[in-house]
Amino acid sequence: MSKLVTIFGGSGFVGRYIARRMAKEGWRVRVAVRRPNEAMFVKPYGAVGQVEPVLCNIRDDASVALAMQSADAVVNCVGVLNELGKNGFDTVQAEGAERIARLAAEQGIKRMVHISAIGADANSASAYSRTKAHGEAGVLKHMPDAVILRPSVIFGTEDQFFNRFAGMTRMGPFLPLVGAETKFQPVYVNDVAQAAVKGVLGQAEPGVYELGGPEVKTFRALMQQMLEVIHRRRVIIGLPFFAARIMAGVLDIVKFVSFQLFPNNILTRDQLKNLRHDNVVAEGAKSFTDLGIVPTTLESVLPEYLWKFRPSGQYDDIQNSAKNLRI
Repeated sequence: MSKLVTIFGGSGFVGRYIARRMAKEGWRVRVAVRRPNEAMFVKPYGAVGQVEPVLCNIRDDASVALAMQSADAVVNCVGVLNELGKNGFDTVQAEGAERIARLAAEQGIKRMVHISAIGADANSASAYSRTKAHGEAGVLKHMPDAVILRPSVIFGTEDQFFNRFAGMTRMGPFLPLVGAETKFQPVYVNDVAQAAVKGVLGQAEPGVYELGGPEVKTFRALMQQMLEVIHRRRVIIGLPFFAARIMAGVLDIVKFVSFQLFPNNILTRDQLKNLRHDNVVAEGAKSFTDLGIVPTTLESVLPEYLWKFRPSGQYDDIQNSAKNLRI
């Protein structure tokens, strides 16, 4: 009988790529999510019955234990960029991660891959980064042989980074940025998935790996590259941190007084703290090189999914080409 992996958050941005790759490896894949009816798109990743979404609430022991029952390996992709309702940073990224590892150890599961993030630091001013570090510690407490992956900002078809800012270019001639000179090392989602699969298959040594793409660029430079891909001219404005702090504070207050009916997906005070620090692979850290993976470049992927933000969408290249015709 083929082996079974449970992927918590397996219908999310990163999780779906891991699920697809594990299905291709011949494993049965259990995708543990809060809303299985919204994750049915994962079923065609494999043969009939090979990939199945199941109900799971990582805040509940019984739910998590049932989702990983009889599994040979577990992968945790669950994380939040913005606290909402009961899904706070501590609840999801610290307590939830440790719960998965603890119950996996109790069930005798030998392999675990945990998706964290570059910048995870127990002493960080950011609650997001602190809870990422606490989650890693909780995982290693119960699963000391776990593989922990810390990616930089992840790009790909469904990302909330380039898609978000490309969408903003439709709103006017200016593109405001907070932390315009902060450095990032964007990593392709399928490369992160490949690293996770190596962890599940036992092809990666236990430990922490920091994952970044082949290029380190400032936030401003990344947006300039994006503008070139979508064939738009916009004035990039770097907002000073003191102004951004006021804006984020107001937005967080509106979120609070509206009882989170306004979720503030624009800019939070916690996100602002992270934007003050570079998001790149640390010197001496284990990385893609140690996994035998050659990371994918931005220029080879961005045009594949950002074309829809061009002035004429898929016809933009055709129109530009037609301008060169001589009659």
